Amino acid sequence: MVVGVSEGFKKELELRGVGYRAQMQGKKLVLNVGYSHPVEFEEEDGITYETPSATSIIVSGINKEEVGDCAARIRATRAPEPYKGKGIRYVGEFVRRKEGKTGK
Repeated sequence: MVVGVSEGFKKELELRGVGYRAQMQGKKLVLNVGYSHPVEFEEEDGITYETPSATSIIVSGINKEEVGDCAARIRATRAPEPYKGKGIRYVGEFVRRKEGKTGK
């Protein structure tokens, strides 16, 4: 049985950070991730976006490569930063944290 056709592939992303939100407007995924403007992603052929909550995104489709590519493009708009951990990450992804400056 072919997995892509029968079940499909999906990648789950989560948004961490104050005011970071995701929502669907028709066929567009709109992200508010701390920029002066909202970032929009159009649904491509064979790829669908879902937002079960304001801080989670599910990218699904039948082609594993395209699903991973779309998820990576979404993550790249605001990759997790190592000091506070804010940004867009895959569910279950470990982000190594750094210690800040000690100060005087």
